[in-house]
Amino acid sequence: MDVLLVDGYNMIGAWDELIELKEKDIGQARDRLVEIMAEYQAFSGDRVIIVFDAYEVKGTMKKTKAFKVEVIYTKEKETADERIEKLVKKLKNVETQVYVATSDYAEQRTIFGQGALRVSARELLIEVRNVERKIKENIEVRSQEPARSKIVLDEKILDQFEKWRRGDM
Repeated sequence: MDVLLVDGYNMIGAWDELIELKEKDIGQARDRLVEIMAEYQAFSGDRVIIVFDAYEVKGTMKKTKAFKVEVIYTKEKETADERIEKLVKKLKNVETQVYVATSDYAEQRTIFGQGALRVSARELLIEVRNVERKIKENIEVRSQEPARSKIVLDEKILDQFEKWRRGDM
């Protein structure tokens, strides 16, 4: 399984939609990033973990799940980069490829050394847009398909159901 670790505030500071939301309310920008990544995760099948620095959310480290996306708020005085490095060490193995979404050059160099692969904020946005396009295409294709019964029924029974539906007893 692939794991995508996302530096949350790095994406918020790089994607136009999230920058706009951040100017109004940082909480809305965080929530929207989680929604976007949940949709991405549902389509890709990858495990997605978003890490936010504690400086925007004071208090102890907190780990939550929203839409099946893991969201981690670091403890005070711990950066998202530090938490991501720990997660890479913990998650990276022969069966698991870890990708880190960040545009922080120093972080990219560190995670390369640990065997993870990097995805820039721009590259992740392009991938997210591709997933959104594929989802729309799938919806269009499925909406044009005729509805099918999940239960195979004999033609006589289908005719009887149709008569009942029309009120012809």
